[in-house]
Amino acid sequence: MMALLTGKTLLITGVITESSIAFQVAREAQRQGAEVVLTGFGRLSLVRRIARRLPRPAPVVELDVTDRDQLSTLADRVREHTARLDGVLHSVAYAPPGALDGKFLDTTWEEAATAFHVSAYSLQALTTSLLPLMDRGGSVVGLDFDASHTWSGYDWMGVAKAGLESCSRYLASHLGQRGIRVNLVAAGPLSTLAARGISPTEDGSGTFDGGWSERAPLGWDSRDFQPVAHACVALLSDLFPATTGEIVHVDGGAHAVGDRPAHAPAVR
Repeated sequence: MMALLTGKTLLITGVITESSIAFQVAREAQRQGAEVVLTGFGRLSLVRRIARRLPRPAPVVELDVTDRDQLSTLADRVREHTARLDGVLHSVAYAPPGALDGKFLDTTWEEAATAFHVSAYSLQALTTSLLPLMDRGGSVVGLDFDASHTWSGYDWMGVAKAGLESCSRYLASHLGQRGIRVNLVAAGPLSTLAARGISPTEDGSGTFDGGWSERAPLGWDSRDFQPVAHACVALLSDLFPATTGEIVHVDGGAHAVGDRPAHAPAVR
């Protein structure tokens, strides 16, 4: 059977360590037949070292999503490795410490603007910079965290994620005529480097992971990246040709329930 991504080339942002969602998506994409180009920010030597741990080593292109010059040259620099792209994974998010961990009321505009720029506006900036390589359509997938609720400690990152959700819908509206689909995957909490400094819970008590696992009808393992990686790969493939502007929740079903019935223990 032909793999889902045979013949496709993807650009994947956000690889930092093996415990990053982007790395897991890149690995699964290669297993499904895709060629992969990565972007790196800051310590490129580290990203290149991580890239060599994929099933097949992948080239790394430098990208700061807030740098206009790097964005303006991105398509040309990616073109050194591939003539076209079939898909893009947006896995970039950041909020300064002053915008997190209960500091919502004291956050400065500069701190909030940084969170919005990196975590929301960058979806538009990244996608439009790569349009010259997506002349035959394709799929853009972003990583989300449910912005329909507030989460203690998440603060302005939650606001930025709400912006990301809206941005994805507008991009879907504007790019549909080009045959480009834009969707988000709203993942449950995973043990990534970025998540280790935040412990958001709905009521401010307990651990984020523990509370989520208890509420999710299907259960939730924050160490298991495969469900999220599989969802991203499916959306990057041709399996959803008429789906755009959508948010696919991969969270064990936690977003759909207010509380777990006492008689229904979580599946482990």
